[in-house]
Amino acid sequence: MLKTELLEIIANGENSGVEFKRDDIRPEQLAKEVVAMANFQGGKVLLGVEDDGTVSGIQQDNLEEWVMNCVQNKVHPMILPFYEEIKLDNNKSVVVISFPQGISKPYVVRNQGKEDIYIRVGSTSRLATREQQMRLFELGGMLHTEVMPVPRTDISCLDQARLENYLKDILQDPDIPSTPQAWQTRLLRLGFLTEAAKNICCTIAGLVLFGASPRRYLKQAGLRIFAFQSENKEYQALLDKILDGPMVGRWNIDATGKTLLDGGIIERFMETISPFISQQSGEVNTNLRRETQWFYPLEAIREVLVNALAHRDWTRFVEIEVGSYSNRFEVISPGALPNSMSIDKMKAGQRSPRNTLVMEVLRDYGYVDYRGMGVRTKIVPLTKALTGKEPEFIASDDTLKTILYR
Repeated sequence: MLKTELLEIIANGENSGVEFKRDDIRPEQLAKEVVAMANFQGGKVLLGVEDDGTVSGIQQDNLEEWVMNCVQNKVHPMILPFYEEIKLDNNKSVVVISFPQGISKPYVVRNQGKEDIYIRVGSTSRLATREQQMRLFELGGMLHTEVMPVPRTDISCLDQARLENYLKDILQDPDIPSTPQAWQTRLLRLGFLTEAAKNICCTIAGLVLFGASPRRYLKQAGLRIFAFQSENKEYQALLDKILDGPMVGRWNIDATGKTLLDGGIIERFMETISPFISQQSGEVNTNLRRETQWFYPLEAIREVLVNALAHRDWTRFVEIEVGSYSNRFEVISPGALPNSMSIDKMKAGQRSPRNTLVMEVLRDYGYVDYRGMGVRTKIVPLTKALTGKEPEFIASDDTLKTILYR
C-alpha cells in the first residue's frame, strides 16, 4: 500500500471496513474486529492509529508474529490476513491488516472457553443477535432453514392429494404409503416433516411445497404481486394481490403426456400476471383472431419467479414481491446471495442452491432445468432477443432484485 493511500484511508476515518487501534490492543480485541469484518464484507485493521485518526505509530517488537498468532489462536475458522507495515515521513509506522469477506461464516472469537460471534454495524463491532447469527449460519451453509420446523403445524396441513400425486405420478414410486403412520414415516424421511419438542411438525420445505395454506403458519410464504400503469409504485394499483397455496401443481401423467389438474402457486402466478405483461394485437390474423403480444418472454418470467421461490432466504420475514410497471418487470427475492456467489458468477452459470430440498422437488416436476443454468440459458438470452435489453440483477445485503426491461 502506498503512503498516499494509507493517509487517505486515515483521513476518511473509521467505517464498516476500517478500524483504528493502538498496537497495545489485547489479542481478543483484535480478534473481535477481524471476526466482525470477516462476517460482513472484509476490511482493514490499522494498528498504530488512534480513534480520532492521530498516528501514534508502532511500539511493539515482533508485531507481525504477534498478529498472526493472535488470529490463529483466537479466530475460528482460520483466516489468513495480509500484513504490511508502512513507514510515514515522521518516522512512525502503521501496520495494515487486510482480509476479504469470509467464505466460512460465521467466524467466532475463541476466548476463555467461549465462542462469540461479532458483526460490523457502521464503525462498531457488536455481538450478533440471534436473528443475525441465524443468517450467518445460513450464509455459511451450516444451517438449512428449509428443514426447520414450522410451529403449530402437523401432517394435516399438507395436501394429501398433491403428496400422492408427487410420489405416484411424478416420482413413479411403486410403494405408496397406505396408512397414516406409513405416510408420517415416509414424509419424515423425505424432509417434509420433522420432530420438534416431541411433536411432528411440517418443515418449511414441506409446507411451502405441499401445504394447503402455507401463509396461515408461515407469514413470509407466498407471493405479493403488484401492477402499476406508471414506472413507479403509486397509490392506485392496477393489481395488488397476495397468492397463497402450495408451490407445485397437481398433474395427470399418462401415455398422452402431462396434463395440469390443479395449479400450484407457479401456475396461478402466470395466470394472474399475464394480462399485465401482454396486449392484444390491433390486427386479426388469418384465423380471424387477435394475437397476443408479450412484453417479455414468458419462459424468462417463469424462470425468474421459480428462482425466487427456490432460492429465497427463509430467515427474512417478508414475501417475495413481483411488480409489473410501464417500463419493466421486477422480482425482489428476500436474502443476500449465498456465500461466495456473485452476480457475475450467477450469469456465468455457477450454481449454489440455498434450499436444496425445495430445488430438488421443483426439478422433479420440471419447473427447474436439471442443469440449473436458467439465468445463463433462459433469462438473459431470451429477454435480450425479445426486448433488445439485457436483464439487470441487483444484489444487496437484504435482497436480490431481477429486472426485465420492456
